[in-house]
Amino acid sequence: MKYQEFLDYIYKRHSGNVKLGLDRIHNILKSMDLPNEKLKGIHIAGTNGKGSTAAMCEALSMQYGMKTGLNTSPHLVDYRERIRLNGNNIELNELISTYKKWESVLEENEASFFEITTAMAFDIFHSNNVDNAIFEVGLGGRLDGTNPFASTVTIITTISYDHTKSLGDSIEKIAYEKAGIIKENTPVILGKITEQAAKVIRKRAEELSAPVFEYGKDFSISNIKINELGTSFDYHSPQFSMKNITVNLLGKHQAYNAATAITAFITFLQRTGRKLDKQKIYDALSKVNWQGRMQIISSHPTVIIDGAHNEEGIKSLKNNLIEIFPNKKIYFVLAILRDKNLETIIKDICSISHKVYISKNKSNRAAEIEDQVKFVKLYNQPFEVYEDVITAVKKAMLDADANDIVMISGSLYTISEVIKEKASIF
Repeated sequence: MKYQEFLDYIYKRHSGNVKLGLDRIHNILKSMDLPNEKLKGIHIAGTNGKGSTAAMCEALSMQYGMKTGLNTSPHLVDYRERIRLNGNNIELNELISTYKKWESVLEENEASFFEITTAMAFDIFHSNNVDNAIFEVGLGGRLDGTNPFASTVTIITTISYDHTKSLGDSIEKIAYEKAGIIKENTPVILGKITEQAAKVIRKRAEELSAPVFEYGKDFSISNIKINELGTSFDYHSPQFSMKNITVNLLGKHQAYNAATAITAFITFLQRTGRKLDKQKIYDALSKVNWQGRMQIISSHPTVIIDGAHNEEGIKSLKNNLIEIFPNKKIYFVLAILRDKNLETIIKDICSISHKVYISKNKSNRAAEIEDQVKFVKLYNQPFEVYEDVITAVKKAMLDADANDIVMISGSLYTISEVIKEKASIF
């Protein structure tokens, strides 16, 4: 079976819709002899930053010579991105053989597309004897398919509004859902989050006797510097400090993600009886394997893709563009999903854009063009409309001068289309 045949096969047999709840995944994992309880690793939830933080934890783990598994979602180009071994996408043969092995179990339990991927990741990581299994939560945490992971360390990166229909319409409700991944006596690392969110998480951690390490209290960063090559910062904790750490991902938010990853990974080292080596931290963060986050993919003009897709993500993107590229004209290619706060997102985009190119990605959740146009018009922003993302990108590049910025964002689906068609665009 070839790659596309396999993908078509599982898409036809398993629902792509979100199916919150744990009965199905628990039954599947029980049939697999509970690989989720036999792995050591790091479990990561959060509104934004969890993918980048997961990739940083992977880089740190590999630098230490550990056999490392990484499970993330969604994928940008290749479904196999969702299950990585030692930084490489899972081999197609192993993926297909794993699915075939458990196909009847997956179908009996009416597993969703996300649940089959998660279950296969647990099984593949266990069968490959990984030293550190890193799982990124898909949605929320309390009822997410990754929840059964008996992790060594838990991370919650950020808490803000997103997926409010599923997770709740307040920061406290969303924090409660994210805190659902906390396990008994398992350390929790909190990124830079608000006190109202932290209070909810602390309460849950206390109920489970889980020690909490918080940004701003137990670790912090200073001296953040960002440019077109990456992000540098100084790291501080009561145990030790490190100066001028550089991560090869752009944006001030990546400094906070890196600090969270460092703290979690050091905690993992301690819990698994390994010694800290500062040089390995420096080396690992300089070569993180994570695409689509403030990623420069072409020059003259500078073309950047970023998967920001909610209010917090777009605001962070806006602030990073202002700091890294002051006084440059930004031609913004936009395609958002309809279940987002379009007005707030588009207001931030218009505030920094010389011109906006409105389009529609191929997701079945894509916002209609006219709905995006309505809000761009509110801010008297010059704009053009295109039926698809690639045509919009090509027109923005024609309009921009060599020293300008073409920014493509609004959804991971949007940037995945650009990555797939990169050869035909540049």
